[in-house]
This record gives sequence, C-alpha cells and structure tokens, in this order.
Amino acid sequence: MITTTKYHQTTISKKVSLDGVGLHTGKDVKLTFYPSGSNTGYVFKRVDLEGEPIVEADINYVTNTERGTCLNKNNVIIQTCEHVLASLVGLQIDNVLIELNASEPPIMDGSSKYFVEALEKAGIKQLNDKRKEFIVKNVISFKDEDSGSEITVIPSKEYQITTMVDFGTKILGTQNASISSINKFKDDISNCRTFSFLHEIEMLLNKGLIKGGDLNNAIVYVDKPLSESTMKKLKKAFNKDKIKVKSNGILDNLTLHYPNEAARHKLLDVIGDLALIGTKIRGKVIANKPGHYINTKFSKKMKDIIRDSKKNDIPEINISSKPLMDTTNIMEILPHRPPFLFIDKIYELTDDLVIGVKNVTIDEDFFKGHFPDYPVMPGVIIIEAMAQMGGILVMSKLENPQNYLTFFAKIDKVRFRNKVLPGDTIIFKCSLIGPFRRGICHMQGLAYANGKLCAEAELTAQITKVK
Repeated sequence: MITTTKYHQTTISKKVSLDGVGLHTGKDVKLTFYPSGSNTGYVFKRVDLEGEPIVEADINYVTNTERGTCLNKNNVIIQTCEHVLASLVGLQIDNVLIELNASEPPIMDGSSKYFVEALEKAGIKQLNDKRKEFIVKNVISFKDEDSGSEITVIPSKEYQITTMVDFGTKILGTQNASISSINKFKDDISNCRTFSFLHEIEMLLNKGLIKGGDLNNAIVYVDKPLSESTMKKLKKAFNKDKIKVKSNGILDNLTLHYPNEAARHKLLDVIGDLALIGTKIRGKVIANKPGHYINTKFSKKMKDIIRDSKKNDIPEINISSKPLMDTTNIMEILPHRPPFLFIDKIYELTDDLVIGVKNVTIDEDFFKGHFPDYPVMPGVIIIEAMAQMGGILVMSKLENPQNYLTFFAKIDKVRFRNKVLPGDTIIFKCSLIGPFRRGICHMQGLAYANGKLCAEAELTAQITKVK
C-alpha cells in the first residue's frame, strides 16, 4: 500500500557540478545537479542535444542492461545511470535535475563516492510536500530461471538491502553484503567500486568499449592466465608501462576498501536500479546473484504492483471549482461531438496523467435502449470515455491537435467493478504506462463513481495525422 509519511520531500540547496570521463565512451563529461520541485523525482537532461531533451529516471525507459543500466526515451540515451541514482537514494534526496553534456555520467572512481560528496556540498533542502512510500505487506519475488538470480522483498520497518553473490570463480567466490538502514549507505556502500573479470575486460576492449576505463575506476579480478597479447592490450587501454597481478588476484596495485567490496558494489547497483521504480519502498530487499537485468525486471514488477495499488486511491477534486478545461476546450482537442462526447470537464493534466469527470444524466441517448426500466450506463461507453480521456492526454502534447485522430489499437485487462446509474458523477483518471513512441500510446484508465472503482482497462492507441 502507498502511504504518506511524516517526512518531507527533499532536494538540494544549490547546483553543483562534477567533471570526469564516461566509462564506455571515453568522452569528457560534465554533470550538474540542480534543485528540483516536489514530486518531480529524478530527471536527466541532455544539454548536448538539440532542444535539451529530458529523460525521467523511469523503469519503463530501460532498454539495455548489458554493461550498466541504459535509459532510452525517444532515442535520447542515458547510459550507466545507476551510480548517480544510488547516491541520491542513499542521501534520501527525492527530487533532482541531472544535467549532462554526454550520454553517460562520469565514471569517477567507479563508485558513488564523488556524487555523494558533491551532493553534500550542495546541501539538502526540505520541501513542503510529504514523502510517499510503498509499504510491503506481502512477499514479492522475481526469479530469472536461466541464471538462477532472484530478488525478493519482505515486510520490514525500513528500507533494507542484502545481496548474496556467487561468482563461481576461485578468485572471488561467494560474498554477502547488507545494510540495515539506508542511512548507512554513505559510510558503508558509497565508496565501493565497480569491478570486472579479466575475460570480460578483454571482450569489452575487443568491442571498443570501456574507452574511459583505467585501473583507478574499476577493480579487475584476474580469473585466467595473463598472456602476453592480453598484457599488451591492457597496457595500451590503461596507459600503463607495466601490468601485474597482486597476490589477492587483482590486476595492478589497487587496494580493496573491504574484503567484500564486490558484493557491496552489487548492493549499490541494486539501490540505483530500484530507484527507477519511482516510489520509495519500506521493506527488506534480498538479492541473490543480482545484476542489472534481474534488478530492472524486479523494478518493473514492483512498479506494476505499486501502480495497481493506486487504483483504490480516488482522485481528490473539487467538482464545484473551475475546471482546467470545459466542454468547449475539450472539443478544441478532441474530434468527438455530442452525443458521442463523454467527457465534461478536465481538472488535472500533466505530461503523464489526466483527470476529468462525466456527469451522467437520465437524458443520455444510450439510456433509451439500455435497460429503459432499469437504466445502467453501458460498460463500453465507460471504456470509450476512458479512451477520450487518453486522447486528451496525448493530443494535448501535439501542435494543431485538430489535424490528428486517435484510434484504438488494443484494449486489455478490462474489469467492470460497479454499476454507473443516472445521477452519478464518474471521475476518470488516465495515465501513461510506458513512453509515447512512434505514435503509439499505452495507458491505464480508471473510472470511479460513488467512492468506488467502477471500471478499469489498459488502452493502446494509435495517433494518426489526417490533415
């Protein structure tokens, strides 16, 4: 269940910047954290691209997890975002704009340490709105049958994380790491660096990746004999005259911060990837053999569960207040006209959410034939009204919306919960489930009447230009 906590949301007090190099691109990168308002969450901004597009830290934008977690919104890419996000979660900062002049944040030393230091330098500022969190009441799990990786969350009084890692090699073996409170992130986890095995490094070098890697921002475990040809590649890649393996099996002379630094870094990654859920969790996360793939799959499942739990949260609107849009305004966006216009007023409209109402009267045309002696609003009309709400959500983003039409492509998970009768007022809430791509929009529609959920559906629509 979602609850409002006693704690206020936070942001940072002033902007702060870091300079470094991207791990995979090898390009110089400048990252700047900016204060942001309540309920904005974590948002990336690419200032190196035309229009300075933004990408929200949202699990629905994850497209690749091969060597880090990659976001892609309308072909705007943010690579390896997990270390930055972990630092924000670890300091319990809720809202920040993250400005980048490249596709990936600087790798720094391969941990979250320098992001934490910069954020603390900027200072943390309390906002007016209260923080919300999802309270785990039941065990929730996701397992990847192919790898055996599994993540579970169980009820707990606060956000806790345990990672259990088995690398299947003599050089590293099995490791565990835990934090009993997110407050311990800075001291126990933030400085734990990313790591890789020698065979992975060779593969990445052959693919032209890790151009920004060196022995100061990644721990390299030597899990195979070091051939002369490999030595030459590593010397060139890391700009070293000499390459050697220490007695603990680590390439060159890097000193571990902790014997289980690898497991602690996996815990850091879990925190960063789960930040993409977009809602804080009150529960204990137990991750067995975690990685970006299983982390993001679990995050997607959690986001869906949290979204479903919100179905019973009836939007609070003042019906007697002045709406954002009345019928005249609505008809400027939608092509529908009476008697087939089923939305009367819009009270809220954001980038991913629209809330409006329909006042159901006995004079509606459909009541003439739909059980005249016991008038009930047809379910298909309620779904059509949801679709019109969705049309307002997506068409309002377009220039000259009168030149476009919205067509149904698919309807899923339709449920009718309660009857709607003449005299009722339906409150509709329609929200985006995933990003709006190539004219295709995937939305969830909810309809409430008399303080209850009366209908729900997932709608997919195709936006088509007709003029």
